[in-house]
Amino acid sequence: MADRGCPLQPLPLPAEVRESLAELELELSEGDITQKGYEKKRAKLLARYIPLIQGVDASLQAEPRIPGPSQTMAAAPKQQKPRPTNSRDERFRSDVHTEAVQAALAKYKERKMPLPSKRRSILVHSSVETCTPPDTSSASEDEGSLRRPGRLTSTPLQSHSSVEPWLDRVIQGSSTSSSASSTSSHPGGRPAAALAGLVAHAHIGVPVNSRVSSKIQQLLNTLKRPKRPPLKEFFVDDMEELLEVQQPDPNQPKPEGSQMVVLKGEPLSLGTPWPPSLLAALQRWGTMQPKAPCLTALDTTGKAVYTLTYGKLWSRSLKLAYTLLNKLTSKNEPLLKPGDRVALVFPNSDPVMFMVAFYGCLLAELVPVPIEVPLTKKDAGSQQIGFLLGSCGVTLALTTDACQKGLPKAQTGEVATFKGWPPLNWLVIDGKHLTKPPKDWHPLAQDEGAGTAYIEYKTSKEGSTVGVTVSHASLLAQCRALTQACGYLEAETLTNVLDFKRDAGLWHGVLTSVMNKMHVISIPYALMKVNPLSWIQKVCLYKAQTALVKSRDMHWSLLAQRGQRDVSLSSLRMLIVADGANPWSISSCDAFLNVFQSRGLRPEVICPCASSPEALTVAIRRPPDLGGPPPRKAVLSMNGLSYGVIRVDTEEKLSVLTVQDVGQVMPGANICVVKIDGAPYLCKTDEVGEICVDSNATGTAYYGLLGITKNVFETVPVTAGGAPISDRPFTRTGLLGFIGPDNLVFIVGKLDGLMVVGVRRHNADDIVATALAVEPMKFVYRGR
Repeated sequence: MADRGCPLQPLPLPAEVRESLAELELELSEGDITQKGYEKKRAKLLARYIPLIQGVDASLQAEPRIPGPSQTMAAAPKQQKPRPTNSRDERFRSDVHTEAVQAALAKYKERKMPLPSKRRSILVHSSVETCTPPDTSSASEDEGSLRRPGRLTSTPLQSHSSVEPWLDRVIQGSSTSSSASSTSSHPGGRPAAALAGLVAHAHIGVPVNSRVSSKIQQLLNTLKRPKRPPLKEFFVDDMEELLEVQQPDPNQPKPEGSQMVVLKGEPLSLGTPWPPSLLAALQRWGTMQPKAPCLTALDTTGKAVYTLTYGKLWSRSLKLAYTLLNKLTSKNEPLLKPGDRVALVFPNSDPVMFMVAFYGCLLAELVPVPIEVPLTKKDAGSQQIGFLLGSCGVTLALTTDACQKGLPKAQTGEVATFKGWPPLNWLVIDGKHLTKPPKDWHPLAQDEGAGTAYIEYKTSKEGSTVGVTVSHASLLAQCRALTQACGYLEAETLTNVLDFKRDAGLWHGVLTSVMNKMHVISIPYALMKVNPLSWIQKVCLYKAQTALVKSRDMHWSLLAQRGQRDVSLSSLRMLIVADGANPWSISSCDAFLNVFQSRGLRPEVICPCASSPEALTVAIRRPPDLGGPPPRKAVLSMNGLSYGVIRVDTEEKLSVLTVQDVGQVMPGANICVVKIDGAPYLCKTDEVGEICVDSNATGTAYYGLLGITKNVFETVPVTAGGAPISDRPFTRTGLLGFIGPDNLVFIVGKLDGLMVVGVRRHNADDIVATALAVEPMKFVYRGR
C-alpha cells in the first residue's frame, strides 16, 4: 500500500485484447449490451490471460496517478455516489477500464480511424467548449464559462462542479443501470475520477466516432438549442406572420352583384280577430269549450294514454298558479314573487304535465325555464344547464312524481344536488299535490308587455349553455305570425314529432296550437325509435292537416314503410320540415316525396322552414293556396361557396351543393344579409352572409349576458358607405345564406359549423350533405 501514488503499470495484455475490453466497457456504459452479455464476452477475452492477471495482482491494486487537473479530484472522494449494490464486484475492472480507454484513445490518434463501437459518442461533432449550457433566468458571470478554452484548461474540474452541474450529467453518460464508467471498485473512485479528468480536457477535441443512446442524443439536442429569445419576441402574435404569408388567389371568385336591399315580409293581417293575449285565448277555450281536445299523449307502443282537454288545461294551470303563489313559503315569506324563474324538469314522454306547468307559470307571472331531465349526478351537459340555472337565479324546480322517482337520490332520500347546480326546492305538480283556488281568486297575469315570458336554453359549439329570453310581446307576435304563415284554423289537428320543450316543437305544439284551439298529437321519441312509421300512422288515424317533423324522421319512415299498404297522407296540407335549413334536408324531402306521392302526398305540401333560438322562426315555405311561390332549388358551386360567393353550376358535377328554399320571410318581419367578418355591412346579391331579422317576434336577449346580447340582438346593418339601413336594430340568426329568386330565402349552413381554412370557408353541414349525396340510405342513416 506504500506505492499507492505510483503510476499505473500496463497489464501484460496484447493491444487487440485491450481494445476489445475498451469497446466492451463503452458498450456497457452506453447501454448497448447487457450486464450478462458483458460478463460473458469479457470472460471469453480474458480466459487465456487469467493466470497472468492473477500474477500481477499486487501491481494492479495500486491506484493510478493521472497528471493534470484530475489530481484535484483526490480530495473529494466523499462527493462520489456510493457504489450500487447490483454493480459488478470485480476487483480490477476500473484499472483495466481506465488503462484500456487510454490505450484505445492513443491508438486512435495514431490510426486516425473511428473506434469500433455501435453508438456515437457524446463527443462526436462538438467538444465540450462548443456545448451550450441550458439557459437560466439569471445572467451570471459563470454562464458559458465552459466555452472559454483558457479558463477550462487552467481551472480544475472540481471548481466547475458547482457552477455547471449540467456538465457532470454529460460526463456521467445516460445509463443509470450500469456503473461501468461512473463508479469504481475502489472506495475512492479514483479511476472514474481520472476518466472524468480526461473528459474535462475535451476542449482539445477528441473526435471519437461512436454512436450514443437516444437519451444522450436528446440531451445534446437540448444543449444545442439557441438561448432564450429577446423578451420583445414573446409578444409577437403568431397570426401576424401567418397573415403575412397568406396571399389571396387572384383567380378566386368574387361577388359581382349589386348591394342587396332589405327584404320586407308581408304585414300581419290587421282585420283578423286575434285574441288579445295567449292566456286570454286559453281562458276563452277553457271556459267556453272545455271539452275540446287540446293534447293527446301516446305511450311507447303508440297507444293514446291520455287526452288533455282545454277545460282541464285551464283548471290545472289555475291550481298550479295558486299553489305557487300562496302555498310555498320560506321563513313565513312567499318563496316566489312575480318575475322569478322556475325550472321545468319533464321527460319527453310527458307533454301533458309540461303544458300544465308552462301555463301555470305564465298565469302566476313566473318565468318558466324548460330544461332536460338530469340522468346522473355528474353529467357534463347537466353541468352547463346548472350554470344556466344559477345565472337565472332559479330556486324551484317543477316535476312529476314519476320523474322525481327516477332522479338520482342523496343518502337522505331527497333529490341529489347535481354537479354545478344551485340548491333547488322540488315541487311535484301532480293533481293531489296542488291546492284548488277559491272561487273569487283570479290571476293578475299580464302577458302583452315587454316582460320575459320564458327562457329557452341554447348550447353553443363550445359546449356552453346560454338562456334566450322571449318576451310576452314576442311570444304573442310569434303565435300570430305562425298562424298567418301556416294558415292555422280552429280545431285543426297537428301531429308533432319534435321536442315540445323548445324550438319549433314548443312554438307550434304548445303555444300557437292553444291560440287556435288546435288538437296536437304528441309522438314520443321513444316510440319513433321502435316504430319510425308511427307519425304517418297517426296522421292517417286522426286525419291530421299538419305534421311537424325533421328530415331524420322522414328517412326513418322510408326505411320502415315497406309492406305498408294502408297508409294515406292525403289529409295533409302542410308537412313542416323543421330542419329544412340544413343542406341535406333536400335529399330526404325528395326521397320521401318519391315514395309517398303515390299514397296521397302532394308535392306542394312539403314546407321546409328556417329558425334559430335567437330569431325564432325566420322563414317558412307556404303552399300555393296561401300565396306562396313555387318551390325552388339551387345548384351551387362548392368552390364558389368556399369563397362566400354564389355561382350556379350544373347538377351533373360532383363539386356542387344542391339546396332548397326555406320559403318566404315571416309576416311582419324584415331580413337582410350581412358580412360575416367585421362590421355588419350589407352583402351583395351573389354573396353568402349571415341572415339578420328585424321583427317583433324574436328573442330579446341572452339572460344576464349584456355584452354578447348587444352584439347579437342589437345589430345595426350598414350600407357600403357606412350609413345604417334602419333605425331599428336587427337580430343575428346564426344562419348563413342568401336571398334567391322570388324573394325566397336559401340557407347553406350555420355560423356555428363554419370552418375557415386559409382564406376559404367550409361548413360542417357540407360534410354531411356530401356523405348523403354519396350513399344516403345505407351509409349514413343505417350506420349513424
